[in-house]
Amino acid sequence: MSINADPAKNSQPRRKGPLELRRKQAAVEMSDQHLLDTKGPGQFVHTDPWRVLRIQSEFVEGFGALADIGKAVSVFGSARTKPGSTYYEMGVEVGRKLAEAGVAVITGGGPGSMEAANRGTVEGNGVSVGLGIELPFEQGLNQWVDLGINFRYFFARKTMFVKYAQGFIVLPGGLGTLDELFEAMVLVQTRKVTSFPIVLLGIDFWGPMIDWIRGTLVAEGMVSEKDLDLIQLVDDPAEAVDRVLHGGVTPSLNGEQRPE
Repeated sequence: MSINADPAKNSQPRRKGPLELRRKQAAVEMSDQHLLDTKGPGQFVHTDPWRVLRIQSEFVEGFGALADIGKAVSVFGSARTKPGSTYYEMGVEVGRKLAEAGVAVITGGGPGSMEAANRGTVEGNGVSVGLGIELPFEQGLNQWVDLGINFRYFFARKTMFVKYAQGFIVLPGGLGTLDELFEAMVLVQTRKVTSFPIVLLGIDFWGPMIDWIRGTLVAEGMVSEKDLDLIQLVDDPAEAVDRVLHGGVTPSLNGEQRPE
Protein backbone atom coordinates (compact mmCIF):
# COMPACT_ATOMS: atom_id res chain seq x y z
CA MET A 1 0.00 0.00 0.00
CA SER A 2 1.31 3.46 -0.90
CA ILE A 3 2.11 5.64 2.09
CA ASN A 4 -0.07 8.37 0.54
CA ALA A 5 -3.00 6.12 -0.39
CA ASP A 6 -5.00 6.69 2.78
CA PRO A 7 -3.00 8.51 5.52
CA ALA A 8 -5.86 8.29 8.00
CA LYS A 9 -5.85 4.50 7.90
CA ASN A 10 -2.19 3.86 7.32
CA SER A 11 -0.78 2.36 10.50
CA GLN A 12 2.48 1.10 9.05
CA PRO A 13 5.30 2.94 10.81
CA ARG A 14 7.78 4.98 8.84
CA ARG A 15 11.15 5.96 10.26
CA LYS A 16 12.49 9.49 9.93
CA GLY A 17 15.80 9.75 11.72
CA PRO A 18 15.11 8.83 15.37
CA LEU A 19 11.34 9.26 14.89
CA GLU A 20 8.73 6.59 14.16
CA LEU A 21 5.70 8.03 12.36
CA ARG A 22 2.23 6.77 11.41
CA ARG A 23 -0.80 8.04 9.52
CA LYS A 24 -0.73 11.80 8.87
CA GLN A 25 2.63 12.20 10.58
CA ALA A 26 4.28 9.83 8.09
CA ALA A 27 5.50 12.45 5.61
CA VAL A 28 7.46 11.28 2.58
CA GLU A 29 10.35 13.67 3.25
CA MET A 30 13.57 12.32 4.72
CA SER A 31 15.21 14.20 7.59
CA ASP A 32 18.34 15.03 5.56
CA GLN A 33 16.57 15.86 2.32
CA HIS A 34 16.95 19.65 2.65
CA LEU A 35 20.57 19.27 3.70
CA LEU A 36 21.41 17.51 0.42
CA ASP A 37 19.17 19.69 -1.77
CA THR A 38 21.30 22.47 -3.26
CA LYS A 39 18.32 24.00 -5.09
CA GLY A 40 15.88 24.29 -2.23
CA PRO A 41 15.50 27.10 0.33
CA GLY A 42 17.90 27.32 3.25
CA GLN A 43 15.19 27.77 5.86
CA PHE A 44 15.90 24.35 7.36
CA VAL A 45 18.89 25.80 9.23
CA HIS A 46 16.46 27.93 11.25
CA THR A 47 14.39 25.01 12.56
CA ASP A 48 14.53 24.00 16.22
CA PRO A 49 16.68 20.86 15.80
CA TRP A 50 19.34 22.92 14.03
CA ARG A 51 19.09 25.63 16.67
CA VAL A 52 20.05 23.02 19.25
CA LEU A 53 23.33 22.48 17.42
CA ARG A 54 23.89 26.22 17.23
CA ILE A 55 23.24 26.54 20.96
CA GLN A 56 25.61 23.66 21.64
CA SER A 57 28.29 25.35 19.54
CA GLU A 58 28.01 28.51 21.64
CA PHE A 59 28.70 26.55 24.80
CA VAL A 60 31.63 24.73 23.19
CA GLU A 61 33.14 27.97 21.87
CA GLY A 62 32.64 29.77 25.17
CA PHE A 63 34.10 26.96 27.27
CA GLY A 64 37.07 26.65 24.93
CA ALA A 65 37.84 30.36 24.83
CA LEU A 66 37.55 30.97 28.57
CA ALA A 67 38.99 27.77 30.00
CA ASP A 68 42.42 29.27 30.66
CA ILE A 69 41.67 32.86 31.68
CA GLY A 70 42.38 32.09 35.34
CA LYS A 71 40.86 33.98 38.25
CA ALA A 72 38.13 36.34 37.02
CA VAL A 73 35.30 38.61 38.16
CA SER A 74 32.25 39.57 36.09
CA VAL A 75 31.36 43.28 36.10
CA PHE A 76 27.89 44.48 35.07
CA GLY A 77 26.32 47.86 34.48
CA SER A 78 24.34 49.99 32.08
CA ALA A 79 25.21 50.36 28.41
CA ARG A 80 23.85 53.92 28.70
CA THR A 81 26.41 55.17 31.20
CA LYS A 82 28.18 58.19 29.69
CA PRO A 83 31.98 58.45 29.52
CA GLY A 84 33.23 60.85 32.16
CA SER A 85 30.24 60.30 34.45
CA THR A 86 30.63 59.16 38.05
CA TYR A 87 29.42 55.66 37.27
CA TYR A 88 31.76 55.39 34.27
CA GLU A 89 34.77 56.41 36.33
CA MET A 90 33.75 53.89 39.00
CA GLY A 91 33.75 51.20 36.32
CA VAL A 92 37.22 52.21 35.13
CA GLU A 93 38.52 52.08 38.70
CA VAL A 94 36.97 48.66 39.31
CA GLY A 95 38.60 47.27 36.17
CA ARG A 96 41.96 48.76 37.05
CA LYS A 97 41.89 47.47 40.64
CA LEU A 98 40.95 43.97 39.54
CA ALA A 99 43.71 43.96 36.91
CA GLU A 100 46.27 45.10 39.47
CA ALA A 101 45.17 42.20 41.67
CA GLY A 102 45.89 39.79 38.83
CA VAL A 103 42.22 39.10 38.14
CA ALA A 104 40.64 38.97 34.67
CA VAL A 105 37.54 41.09 34.06
CA ILE A 106 34.51 39.75 32.19
CA THR A 107 31.83 42.17 30.94
CA GLY A 108 29.02 42.14 28.42
CA GLY A 109 31.41 43.81 26.01
CA GLY A 110 29.14 46.74 25.22
CA PRO A 111 29.41 50.50 25.79
CA GLY A 112 28.81 52.42 29.02
CA SER A 113 29.81 50.76 32.27
CA MET A 114 30.93 47.62 30.43
CA GLU A 115 33.34 49.65 28.34
CA ALA A 116 34.54 51.43 31.47
CA ALA A 117 35.45 48.18 33.24
CA ASN A 118 37.19 46.83 30.14
CA ARG A 119 39.07 50.10 29.77
CA GLY A 120 40.29 50.06 33.36
CA THR A 121 41.41 46.46 32.93
CA VAL A 122 43.52 47.32 29.89
CA GLU A 123 44.98 50.35 31.68
CA GLY A 124 45.87 48.03 34.57
CA ASN A 125 47.52 45.58 32.16
CA GLY A 126 44.97 42.86 32.88
CA VAL A 127 42.94 40.36 30.87
CA SER A 128 39.91 42.18 29.40
CA VAL A 129 37.07 39.88 28.28
CA GLY A 130 33.82 40.85 26.56
CA LEU A 131 30.86 38.53 26.02
CA GLY A 132 28.75 40.25 23.38
CA ILE A 133 25.16 39.50 22.42
CA GLU A 134 23.52 39.74 19.02
CA LEU A 135 20.92 42.51 19.26
CA PRO A 136 19.39 44.78 16.59
CA PHE A 137 20.54 47.95 18.36
CA GLU A 138 24.01 46.97 19.61
CA GLN A 139 27.16 48.15 17.82
CA GLY A 140 29.44 45.23 18.64
CA LEU A 141 32.20 44.84 21.20
CA ASN A 142 33.86 47.94 22.61
CA GLN A 143 37.45 48.78 21.68
CA TRP A 144 38.82 47.82 25.12
CA VAL A 145 37.92 44.13 24.78
CA ASP A 146 41.00 41.97 24.15
CA LEU A 147 39.24 38.60 24.21
CA GLY A 148 35.76 38.81 22.77
CA ILE A 149 33.05 36.23 22.14
CA ASN A 150 29.73 37.00 20.46
CA PHE A 151 26.61 35.07 21.47
CA ARG A 152 23.16 34.69 19.94
CA TYR A 153 21.55 33.31 23.08
CA PHE A 154 21.34 35.07 26.43
CA PHE A 155 21.32 31.88 28.48
CA ALA A 156 24.57 30.59 26.95
CA ARG A 157 26.19 33.96 27.55
CA LYS A 158 24.98 34.16 31.16
CA THR A 159 26.38 30.71 31.87
CA MET A 160 29.85 32.01 30.98
CA PHE A 161 29.46 35.01 33.31
CA VAL A 162 28.90 32.69 36.25
CA LYS A 163 31.04 29.68 35.35
CA TYR A 164 34.28 31.61 34.85
CA ALA A 165 33.90 34.23 37.58
CA GLN A 166 34.41 33.98 41.31
CA GLY A 167 31.92 36.78 41.95
CA PHE A 168 30.00 39.75 40.51
CA ILE A 169 30.45 43.49 40.86
CA VAL A 170 27.28 45.26 39.77
CA LEU A 171 27.31 48.93 38.81
CA PRO A 172 24.07 50.90 38.34
CA GLY A 173 22.12 49.58 35.38
CA GLY A 174 18.78 48.78 33.82
CA LEU A 175 16.77 45.67 33.00
CA GLY A 176 19.69 43.64 31.66
CA THR A 177 21.76 44.40 34.74
CA LEU A 178 18.85 43.48 37.02
CA ASP A 179 18.34 40.24 35.11
CA GLU A 180 21.97 39.24 35.66
CA LEU A 181 21.88 40.34 39.31
CA PHE A 182 18.73 38.47 40.32
CA GLU A 183 19.69 35.32 38.43
CA ALA A 184 22.97 35.26 40.34
CA MET A 185 21.11 35.74 43.63
CA VAL A 186 18.82 32.81 42.84
CA LEU A 187 21.78 30.59 41.92
CA VAL A 188 23.46 31.35 45.24
CA GLN A 189 20.25 31.08 47.25
CA THR A 190 19.43 27.68 45.76
CA ARG A 191 23.06 26.57 46.15
CA LYS A 192 23.64 26.03 42.45
CA VAL A 193 26.80 28.04 43.10
CA THR A 194 28.42 28.45 46.51
CA SER A 195 30.51 31.13 48.21
CA PHE A 196 29.82 33.56 45.36
CA PRO A 197 30.02 37.22 46.45
CA ILE A 198 27.71 39.71 44.74
CA VAL A 199 28.71 43.32 45.37
CA LEU A 200 26.49 46.26 44.42
CA LEU A 201 28.45 49.45 43.81
CA GLY A 202 26.53 52.68 44.40
CA ILE A 203 24.58 53.10 47.64
CA ASP A 204 22.35 55.93 46.40
CA PHE A 205 21.33 53.92 43.34
CA TRP A 206 20.88 50.47 44.88
CA GLY A 207 19.74 51.50 48.36
CA PRO A 208 16.07 52.06 47.40
CA MET A 209 15.91 48.62 45.79
CA ILE A 210 17.28 47.02 48.96
CA ASP A 211 14.72 48.99 51.00
CA TRP A 212 11.94 47.71 48.73
CA ILE A 213 13.09 44.10 49.07
CA ARG A 214 13.18 44.45 52.85
CA GLY A 215 10.01 46.53 53.18
CA THR A 216 7.87 44.54 50.74
CA LEU A 217 9.25 41.10 49.89
CA VAL A 218 10.61 40.33 53.35
CA ALA A 219 7.71 42.04 55.14
CA GLU A 220 5.16 39.97 53.21
CA GLY A 221 7.08 36.74 53.65
CA MET A 222 8.02 36.35 50.00
CA VAL A 223 11.74 36.05 50.79
CA SER A 224 13.75 35.48 53.93
CA GLU A 225 15.59 38.29 55.71
CA LYS A 226 18.67 36.06 55.40
CA ASP A 227 18.50 36.37 51.60
CA LEU A 228 19.63 39.98 51.85
CA ASP A 229 22.98 38.62 53.04
CA LEU A 230 23.51 37.36 49.49
CA ILE A 231 24.39 40.89 48.36
CA GLN A 232 26.79 43.48 49.71
CA LEU A 233 26.31 47.21 49.18
CA VAL A 234 29.30 49.55 48.96
CA ASP A 235 30.16 52.98 47.59
CA ASP A 236 33.88 52.67 46.90
CA PRO A 237 35.40 50.77 43.93
CA ALA A 238 38.38 49.62 46.00
CA GLU A 239 36.07 48.23 48.67
CA ALA A 240 33.96 46.50 46.01
CA VAL A 241 37.06 44.76 44.67
CA ASP A 242 38.17 43.75 48.16
CA ARG A 243 34.72 42.36 48.98
CA VAL A 244 34.43 40.35 45.77
CA LEU A 245 37.91 38.88 46.15
CA HIS A 246 37.86 38.16 49.87
CA GLY A 247 34.25 38.29 51.02
CA GLY A 248 32.65 35.00 50.02
CA VAL A 249 28.97 34.55 50.80
CA THR A 250 27.58 31.27 52.08
CA PRO A 251 23.97 30.54 51.06
CA SER A 252 21.24 30.25 53.67
CA LEU A 253 20.87 26.86 55.32
CA ASN A 254 17.09 27.24 55.36
CA GLY A 255 16.20 24.19 53.28
CA GLU A 256 12.58 25.27 52.86
CA GLN A 257 13.48 28.56 51.24
CA ARG A 258 12.63 28.79 47.54
CA PRO A 259 13.41 31.63 45.11
CA GLU A 260 9.79 32.29 44.23
